[in-house]
Amino acid sequence: MFSGCDALKKLREGNERFSTNVRSIDSLLSYTQRANLATSQQEPIAIILGCSDSRAPAELVFDQGLGDLFVIRVAGNIVAPSQVGSVEFAADRFGTKLVVVLGHSNCGAITATLEELRRPTENQSPNLHSIVSRVSPAVQNLLDLSPDLSRQELVDKAVRANVRASCDHLRHGSAILEDLIANNGLLVVGAEYCLETGKVDFFDGVPAECE
Repeated sequence: MFSGCDALKKLREGNERFSTNVRSIDSLLSYTQRANLATSQQEPIAIILGCSDSRAPAELVFDQGLGDLFVIRVAGNIVAPSQVGSVEFAADRFGTKLVVVLGHSNCGAITATLEELRRPTENQSPNLHSIVSRVSPAVQNLLDLSPDLSRQELVDKAVRANVRASCDHLRHGSAILEDLIANNGLLVVGAEYCLETGKVDFFDGVPAECE
């Protein structure tokens, strides 16, 4: 079983390959092991809570194969009860030691939230509003503190603020995860994927020993 730091190292190495247009033979060969994986216990090295954006598939971004990642995707990489439960399930059931909240540049959920806060939309879908309402606290705080930022600067900063908020929710909003963090070496880190370069920057919650 990978430690949190070992898993983070593997993700960094995989992203370096991806961002330089290289695929590892191990990730490619994993597709030939479908039958074996179907009947074996899952052993994902990391849990990824990422955005549903079609341009940010975690398995490709980190150059991992079948069975390597437990991926949860939702618009805006928000943390609602079902996402917390999914992370709890994987961390507790499979002993996975690393959770990555993966945001990305120019996130549509962030821009939608900015637009909603500045000009509320009438007759908005209550389901869409449930996403916006979870993103809005982090974004509103930026609007309050930095009203002179350009739209792009706001989006860039809001992406990271939203990732940090989701990480904080996972670290402090679940008794199960709090116990695994305190007693079982679970790491919860935040990262941003750049759509333009393909690189992932791990910027929140990375302990010094994993640098």
